Amino acid sequence: MKAISKLRQNFPVTKYKIYLNHAGHSPLAKLVRDAMQKLVQDFSEYGDALEYDDGKTSFAKLVNASPDEIAHVQNTSTGLNTIANMLDYPEGANIVTTDLEYPSVVYPWKKKKLGVKVRYVKNKAGKILLKDLERAVDDKTVAVAISHVEYMNGFKFDLKAVSEIAHEHGAYFVVDAIQSLGAFPVDVKQDDVDFLTAGSYKWMLGPLGIGYLYVRKELVTQFEPPFIGWASVKPEVFETINFWEINTLKLSENATRFEIGTSSFVSAAGAAAALKLILGVGVKSIQKRILKLTDHLIEKIERKGLKLQTPLEPEHRSGIVNFLIDDAQERVRRLAKKNLVVSARSYGIRVSPHFYNTEEEIDKLVEEATK
Repeated sequence: MKAISKLRQNFPVTKYKIYLNHAGHSPLAKLVRDAMQKLVQDFSEYGDALEYDDGKTSFAKLVNASPDEIAHVQNTSTGLNTIANMLDYPEGANIVTTDLEYPSVVYPWKKKKLGVKVRYVKNKAGKILLKDLERAVDDKTVAVAISHVEYMNGFKFDLKAVSEIAHEHGAYFVVDAIQSLGAFPVDVKQDDVDFLTAGSYKWMLGPLGIGYLYVRKELVTQFEPPFIGWASVKPEVFETINFWEINTLKLSENATRFEIGTSSFVSAAGAAAALKLILGVGVKSIQKRILKLTDHLIEKIERKGLKLQTPLEPEHRSGIVNFLIDDAQERVRRLAKKNLVVSARSYGIRVSPHFYNTEEEIDKLVEEATK
């Protein structure tokens, strides 16, 4: 990885704040900001984008997929709702998830109209045990839906192990990857993931309002999208004729069938620039750097005698560290007044550094948080 001081020059936030809340949302890097501003300027001056990268190719590279397997969505919740509302649910069907999940992973399947039972695997000391997950899945399970990394304490799943459990019973494997993509490697082919979705604005360092949905190629044409618009159809329908064909519906045979209409060009341009930044630095290098920073944080917290809520096993580590402390919300508010940005979660302080943060910033946080 390049010298941290040089990388930090691309993040204006470092001049004003110690920003350690990438599990919440990321500050925009210069090149992301510039890509968005250029698009706005192009539309203002020329009425159109002179150059436009929608980010799909870079996102596909990030997860080891084909661009034809990638669709734009507004955010993670939109992606998860798209999946939930296009699956079939025979009588007695169930969905398996966990009690650590962010609401968006669970709520789509709670709709009465779907008529599907939601089973929760309970955590044990902040971890989901594979044996407990396996016990919850049966031949009536339609999907296993989890976050790759859990938002509260940073517990990271072994995706391959979970996919094997799901597929053994004929269930689909659905992954919310917003808390891992951009920070840790994800390989949808190696891990045999059926559906994956994530907004760009956390660890991928992109803006709000744009995200991506991966649908495994073999599954794309098996499903009718829950919502359909002009963007859902085959390209030739609107590229080669002067008048739209509206008497028949010719859905796209790639993942664009799950798009409805025009995405935010400005957000997509920013996300594309952010993905190029992530890929340029290298996800494995980013992972190494984040783990070094969180190792340093964990050591400092343990020296203070505070209780960690984050699993310490290497296979379950992520970019999130959560430690219990009295009056967590009030402490987070006080830290914000000193330009230290973290979150209060699960009665503790959640810290989520990225590759451009420093050990000195971690030291400052711990010093101020424990006063």
